[in-house]
Amino acid sequence: MAGENGVAPLPRHRFGDFLLREQARQNDVKVQVDFFVKENSFKERLKFYLIQNQRSSLSVRVFYLSLSVLSCILYIIRVLTDSSDADPECLDCPYNYTLFEINWASIIWVDRKPALWGAQVSVAVICLFIRILLTYLRYKGNIRQQVLQIAFILEMIDTVPFVTGIFYYPLRNLFIPVFLNCWLAKRALENMVNDLHRAIHRTQSAMFNQLLILTSTIVCLTFTFICGVEHLQRAGKKLTVFDSFYFCIVTFSTVGFGDVVPDVWPSKLLVVIMIFVALVVLPIQFEELAYLWMERQKSGGDYSKQRAETERHVVLCVSSTKIDLLMDFLNEFYAHPILQEYFVIILCPVEQDAAVRRVLRFPMWTHRVIYMQGSALKDQDLVRAKLDNAEACFILTCRCEADRNAADHQTILRAWAVKDFAPSCTLFVQILKPENKFHVKFADHIVCEEEFKYAMLALNCICPATSTFITLLVHTSQGLEGQHSPEDWHRIYGKCSGNEVYSIVLKESIFFSEYEGKSFPYASFNAYNKYGICLIGVCPDDTKNILLNPGPQHIMKPLDVCFYISLSKEENSCFKVKKGNKTRPPTSSAITSMGTMAIDMQEISIPSSLGPSFSTESNISETKKPNMVPVLELPDSSSFQTGNLLIDESKNPCQPCTRSEGSNGYIKGYPPDLPYIGSSPILCHLRKEKAPKCCMQLEKFLSKTCNHKDKEDVKAYGLRNKLIIVSAEATGNGLYNFILPLRASYRSENELCPIVLLLEHEPDAEFLETVCWFPMIYYLLGSIDSLDDLLRCGVSFAANMVVVDKESTMSAEEDYMADAKTIVNVQTLFRLFSGLNIITELTHPANMRFMQFSAKDCHTLAFSKLEKKEREKGSNLSFIFRLPFAAGRVFSIGMLDTLLYQCFVKDYMITITKLLLGLETTPQSGFLSSMSITEEDLCIETYGRLYEMLSSTVGDIPIGIYRTESQILEPPETPQSEISDKVSVFEEGKDPEEQQQGPNCEMPDIQTPSLRRRSMQWASNLLGPWHAERETDRLSQQRGVLLSFSERQELTELVKKRMKNLGLSTRGFDEPNNNQSSHSYALINPSPDTRLELNDIVYIIRKDPVSLNLNNTDNINNSMRSDSQIRERNTKNHL
Repeated sequence: MAGENGVAPLPRHRFGDFLLREQARQNDVKVQVDFFVKENSFKERLKFYLIQNQRSSLSVRVFYLSLSVLSCILYIIRVLTDSSDADPECLDCPYNYTLFEINWASIIWVDRKPALWGAQVSVAVICLFIRILLTYLRYKGNIRQQVLQIAFILEMIDTVPFVTGIFYYPLRNLFIPVFLNCWLAKRALENMVNDLHRAIHRTQSAMFNQLLILTSTIVCLTFTFICGVEHLQRAGKKLTVFDSFYFCIVTFSTVGFGDVVPDVWPSKLLVVIMIFVALVVLPIQFEELAYLWMERQKSGGDYSKQRAETERHVVLCVSSTKIDLLMDFLNEFYAHPILQEYFVIILCPVEQDAAVRRVLRFPMWTHRVIYMQGSALKDQDLVRAKLDNAEACFILTCRCEADRNAADHQTILRAWAVKDFAPSCTLFVQILKPENKFHVKFADHIVCEEEFKYAMLALNCICPATSTFITLLVHTSQGLEGQHSPEDWHRIYGKCSGNEVYSIVLKESIFFSEYEGKSFPYASFNAYNKYGICLIGVCPDDTKNILLNPGPQHIMKPLDVCFYISLSKEENSCFKVKKGNKTRPPTSSAITSMGTMAIDMQEISIPSSLGPSFSTESNISETKKPNMVPVLELPDSSSFQTGNLLIDESKNPCQPCTRSEGSNGYIKGYPPDLPYIGSSPILCHLRKEKAPKCCMQLEKFLSKTCNHKDKEDVKAYGLRNKLIIVSAEATGNGLYNFILPLRASYRSENELCPIVLLLEHEPDAEFLETVCWFPMIYYLLGSIDSLDDLLRCGVSFAANMVVVDKESTMSAEEDYMADAKTIVNVQTLFRLFSGLNIITELTHPANMRFMQFSAKDCHTLAFSKLEKKEREKGSNLSFIFRLPFAAGRVFSIGMLDTLLYQCFVKDYMITITKLLLGLETTPQSGFLSSMSITEEDLCIETYGRLYEMLSSTVGDIPIGIYRTESQILEPPETPQSEISDKVSVFEEGKDPEEQQQGPNCEMPDIQTPSLRRRSMQWASNLLGPWHAERETDRLSQQRGVLLSFSERQELTELVKKRMKNLGLSTRGFDEPNNNQSSHSYALINPSPDTRLELNDIVYIIRKDPVSLNLNNTDNINNSMRSDSQIRERNTKNHL
């Protein structure tokens, strides 16, 4: 009966039926079947053994090669034992063999001993049997093809006469050219090498194969020539084997002494034939070898397994070889002494160009750098590079590609291929876009370019020259740059640039072992005060997390890893105890880079021309006591009360609650929308409600056409804090990392500046959805090329202008021209708004010399010469003395490539850099901030006292100084008066009354203008051309001051007119003022005796604000007040 669905039900079976069937199945006969089995005949089995099987055929070829070589050796023995007393003749067949004036009997017949004949016959029979057997096995129906082969013919010539002599006795003395077996041995050798590589599963090198062919061909030609000439000369002047060898070498080398020559025409004919053969065969072989050599040079050859097992090497995978990228990697990698014995293998898919080839031929790179043309996606190329034996693999992305996502995709595939081929190899990956970072999260070390770039550009706006500070910190230098410069700040700046970050375990350290059980600020200051090193962080053994300035609540433990800034690591340091005034606190010993010498900073003589900036504290009285209070030992965080030193904040930004409400209506929390996978959640200042997209458009916001206007935002744009303008081509996920540090929760609400994004393209909806939670974020569609767009976005009232490099201009036909448009636009901004702090990103670091370019600026020319000198000395930081870089106004992401390279030796550098830039947050870890030195703070006097006060009161750690030195120029009125006066001296045609109309600088000895003019002419003639040239330069410089002043006036009027035409108010517009020129620079970990100057900005690592307990700030004010009173009292006592 069918079921409801029309399908018949299964029949019912009883359990007993199953048992019966199982029993019957077990009684059935089973047959084993072997598949793919073919019953071969005897010929097929023999063919498989002698030809197809790799190992057995290799044995046969080795045996046949031995027989061929043995036959040649027996021939030489026969020649050496041949009797020359009697003419050889046929046995039992006397005939006359004289023809064409040559007795052919001596050529046809030879004297062969019976034992030697027996050995030659045995070898011949075996060789003939093997040849016939192989010919039979290779026979496929065409017997003519097998018989007419040269190898078969030579075998018949060398073996059949011996076999015939067995049956016909008179032919036993017949000459047989057995020396031709050398060509059979050559062929057997080539086949044997092929079988050998097949047997060991190894691909042979084409270069090795061709070299083997060439060598064997030369040996066979030489051996044939020697034996042939020696035998044919038996009919004339007999030659020994050595004479024939000598004649062969002299002939083939085209020397031709003429002392040994053939005297019969058969031997002469043989010489001609051999020369023709050599001229035809050898050039072909040499050409093939040269071609393979050139191809090998292009592809780079192989890195042998023996070298990989005995030497250490790293692999650098790149998509294209840029000379700047290659030089940066090699200079930074080999800057570490422990890496001098390492080899670098460059694996690149493109052919090596002339520039790279020229660089790799330098003596310092020739024997340590190997270039291989290949792809990381091919296992064969990875085998050539011996990646499985490599210490590390660096995968770099080409940042000059038009499509940066496509470049990242190539890097991701390379990383996957390397990890699949060598899972245990340490992997260093450089990625461009942050959204692609999670694809390579398995790598040991990752540097995302846009994350670091935007974070440093953002911090440059609130901590000046952060990019310069980080760049100098991640570069390897000995601190010798600028030491021969006449400029004082060059020497100090170059010396401090040699500081780097090092690590050491506390119990193994001389620097820090004595501070076990002490608080972190106590250990930091005392180590700085005693050794001149700056302890910035630790890695506790229990957490394995790096903490920057964990604060006084952290107690130093024996297994803590200490991270410190110094000129050299402790292992390369030597210590020198200073013997001097016991009352003065010990100061630092600046340690040279290699530890060969220690320099006491107190003994360095600072020129007096530098002023009070870096002069040591004057020791007027030997009885003067230090005015430094001891560092407080505060291990208990609960009893530690702190405040904010030297910074007036109306609202404390540090609250433990993640959703606390501030005075401006902002809350603190984590951004609800993260732009990409892998973005680190950071506590930030957020709006209570996300801003409508119309409120983020600056034009609608200012024109009051938006109905959701927030009064707080209006007040914010009312210049409570000046703007930060970012000029970018388009929005991207990387731009999120620019906003993040500026809206971090540890920033005070009063420090939050409005951020205006000047975009050329409409921002993405996803990006606006992400940033709409942050306060005071606006955007405007426009271009940096347009003055109207700049004015509409508020550039005239901005404090900082960040110009981000455009992706569309990163690639150009001429590489260094990629920055041309950016440089010209920034130069225009600099001329129009001289008071604006412009921070520019460039593609190529070498182009920073064009920033704020002035053709007649003597300082710029001097810096250019200094840079060239430092480059000639081999410095990795020759560009540091360029004023835009020293001041932090220019940055190139290529400068941070060394961060990835340093991680091979310092695996903690990426983490420390991220913590400094605010890209990562770790509980109890501090952050980078800054403070400005005001007139009230100058009572502290020195950097060492400031270090002590910060560490003992609020627990902050200073790490450097940003200093601006000013140079006051003459006001425009003074040059005008002097120019009018000096011009009247040398102008003969002017009336004295006209000269008196201008400002008059009277001289006491000259009463009338005419007498004055004549006296000045007499003085000029007396001094000669030197005085005239000097006076001309001074006058031209003063005229330039006047012209630049009038030009600034015109530009100011132009800007104001454009602002009025656009309906913008000019109230508060800062007119450019260039009467004061200045240069700024960053000092990393300066000496304790460094004098503080007005407007100095001190880099500080503040402790984690969440762990702070801010209940009272009176202790700070009291300590500062008491310190000031002590200093005033000491000053009065001294006077």
